[in-house]
Amino acid sequence: MQQNAHSVQQELENALKMLFGKTIETTASGRTDTGVHAEQQIVHFDLDTEFTDNHIFKLNCILPKDVAVKDFFPVQKDAHARFDATSRMYEYRISRVKNPFLIDNVYFFDRPLDLNKMNEAATALLHHRDFEALSKVHTDVKNFLCDIHFAHWKEKNNMIFFEIEANRFLRGMVRTIVGSLLPVGMGKLSVEEFEKILLSKDRRKAGAAAPAEGLFLTRIQYPDRIYLE
Repeated sequence: MQQNAHSVQQELENALKMLFGKTIETTASGRTDTGVHAEQQIVHFDLDTEFTDNHIFKLNCILPKDVAVKDFFPVQKDAHARFDATSRMYEYRISRVKNPFLIDNVYFFDRPLDLNKMNEAATALLHHRDFEALSKVHTDVKNFLCDIHFAHWKEKNNMIFFEIEANRFLRGMVRTIVGSLLPVGMGKLSVEEFEKILLSKDRRKAGAAAPAEGLFLTRIQYPDRIYLE
């Protein structure tokens, strides 16, 4: 919920209140920056009545067109959407050509890129844990440690995709990674220089954050123990 802005959580809680006639507080797996998309976002809430597929249908009738509920899973009483998540995956999408149908859903970037060099630099992310240099400054986190499990660039047709998976991400981290890897692909930054940025713990040495519209939260995983049989 935001004091000065419109949010997805606000829309969801408004719809739940309309459907069940009472205030229902929700907790999501995490926040995304303004303009970032979520193909999969997990939310938990407590309900003292059965939740059914018909409730999903009704919620989607109430919710605005840019928010949709896909599915539901009964879980243990102590299950937590944020703290029980074991991994999160993001995908950054770049279009090499102008496409009116992808406006606000990709970053248009037509300059030549060396994906081999970008993947070499991305592999370096797997060998580090402190990502203070790639986080927004003045955050309230206790540490900047993340375990990155996967980071890879691929190209298909006129699109370039960057997938990255970790146990947690810092504020603005994925967009800053992309913004720091693009200069590697353009030959403006070497793989060694990129790794020195990681070691510096200095956000000022990293690249500018890539635009929000190209970033998608795509998958969140949980341990089997949280689900009710």
